[in-house]
Amino acid sequence: MNSVVKGASYVLVHAPDMLVKNGTTQTTERIVNPNSEYLKTLGKHLRSYDDAVAYLPNQVYIGNLDPVELRKHEQPWYGTKFEDAARYGRFGEIMPQAEFYFLIQACDEFELVRLEKGFVGEYKDAFFASPVVTDLIRNRIHDGVDAEQLEKILKEDGEGLYLGDRLVGAVKKAHDVDLALSSHVLLENLVSKASHVLSLLHLVDKAGISPAEVDYVIDCSEEACGDMNQRGGGNFAKASAEIAGFSNATGIDTRGFCASPVHALTIAASLVKAGTYKNVVVSAGGSTAKLGMNGKDHIKKDMPLVEDVIGGFAVWIGEDDGKNPIIDLDHVGRHTVGTGSSPQAVITSLVSDPLQKAGLKITDIDIYSPEMQNPDCTKPAGAGDVPVANLKMIAALGVKQGILERKDINDFVEKHGVPGFAPTQGHIPSGVPFIGYGREALLNGAVNRIMIVGKGSLFLGRLTNLFDGVSFMMLPNEGKVEETGKASGEELRKIVAESLRGFAKSLLSEDQDE
Repeated sequence: MNSVVKGASYVLVHAPDMLVKNGTTQTTERIVNPNSEYLKTLGKHLRSYDDAVAYLPNQVYIGNLDPVELRKHEQPWYGTKFEDAARYGRFGEIMPQAEFYFLIQACDEFELVRLEKGFVGEYKDAFFASPVVTDLIRNRIHDGVDAEQLEKILKEDGEGLYLGDRLVGAVKKAHDVDLALSSHVLLENLVSKASHVLSLLHLVDKAGISPAEVDYVIDCSEEACGDMNQRGGGNFAKASAEIAGFSNATGIDTRGFCASPVHALTIAASLVKAGTYKNVVVSAGGSTAKLGMNGKDHIKKDMPLVEDVIGGFAVWIGEDDGKNPIIDLDHVGRHTVGTGSSPQAVITSLVSDPLQKAGLKITDIDIYSPEMQNPDCTKPAGAGDVPVANLKMIAALGVKQGILERKDINDFVEKHGVPGFAPTQGHIPSGVPFIGYGREALLNGAVNRIMIVGKGSLFLGRLTNLFDGVSFMMLPNEGKVEETGKASGEELRKIVAESLRGFAKSLLSEDQDE
C-alpha cells in the first residue's frame, strides 16, 4: 500500500506590530541599542494589510498565482501589486493581525491571554465571519477586559499585543521564575500553535478531509514548548489538533530546524504505508522570532519590511486511492552523519544518490523544490536567491556527471525549478511550499516527477557542526491500488461463519462420543 498526498493548505498572517514588538532582530536591538536609528525608522517601512495581500509572493503562497508567473515580473517584487489579489486562495488565506489575536486567545487553555473590551467589540464579528472558524473556537473568545487590566499584566512581566501604538491585549507569564513559561516564550508558542490551527482549519476546508478522519498529526515547526524540567517536551501537534476539532487524532512533534518538514513527511508516509494510521497530517505554524529578521538590511535598501508575515502549512498523507500522487519511499535522499558539509556532498546525498538508486538522471526530475525562500527577503541581506543557488548546485553536479554542459546551467534552473515565494520563516520554505502546486501538476499530467528537498542547519543549536537534509520524490498515481492481504468485510463474515459452523460440528461430535 503506497502513501499519497491527498491535499495541502498554506496560510499567512500579516503581523506588522508583532514584527516590531516580538521579532528577535527588533527585541535584541531594543536591549543593546534602544535609541538606534533602525528602531526610530522602523514604523515608516511597515506595510498595510492591503499591500501585504497584493504582494505577488504572498498570493502565490496561498494559491492565487502560479509560481512560474513570478518570472513575468521583474525583481524585486515588492514594487508590483497583483491586481486580482484576494485574502482567500485555493490553499488558504492571509489573515489580518487583529483577527489573529482572537485565534491566539482561542488557543489559550490557561486564561493567560486577555483582550481589551473595546477591541473585542470592534473586531470580533469579523473574526467570527471567517469561513473556517468553528463554533468550538467562537465559544472560546472572552468578552474583553478594561485597558487598566492590560497595563497591570504588562507591569507583572506580561507581553503586549498591539495595533500600532494601541495596546489591545496582553499575555501573562505562567510562572514566577521559569523562563520557559515566561510571557515572551508563551506568546511565541501560542502564535505557533494558532497559525498551526489555522493551517489545519484550511486543510479541512480546502482538501475536504473530515476532522474525525484524522488519526495522527505531526507538528514540524521550529518552536519547542515545555517548562524548566523539559523545555522542548511538546506537544504542539496534539494541542493544535484539539482546537481544530480533530477529536480522534493523537500526534507528536518532530524537530530538525529547516529540514524538519521533509523528515516529518517521510515519517507520515511510512506510518501510512505500514498501516499504522490511515490519515496523517503533517503541519506547522510559524515563528514570531523571524519577523523582520533581515529588517536592518531591508531598511538600508529603503524597501518595505517584507518579512511581516507568519507562515503555516498542512499536508494530508493518506492511503493509496489510485488517484493522488505517491510519495516514493524506496528512493529517499538523506544527509547522513558521515556525508560531510560541502555543497557538493550535500547535493550528492540528497539528489544524486537517490536518483542513481532509482536508475534516473538529474534531468529526469521535472521540478525540484529545495529551499523556497522569497529572494526579496534574502538578496538585500546578501544571501542571494536561495532557490536559484540550490538549482545551480544540482545543475553543476549534472555537469560533473556529464549529463549537462556548463552552458546549460541557466536553462536547467528555469526548466526544472520555480521562483522562491515563501516567507523566511525557517522551516516554512524548506521544500514544502510547492507540494500543493506539485500535487495538482501530477494529477493533471503536467509533470511526471517532483523532488521535495529539505535542508537544515543543525549547528545552530551549538551541539554539533553537522548539516542535515532529506528528500523524496512525488510521482503520478498509476491507478493501481496494491493488494494489502486484508479480507473484505464480506469475506470476513464468510470466514467467521465457516469457523462457527466448524466449531458447532466439533461440539456435536464430542456429545455423540460421550
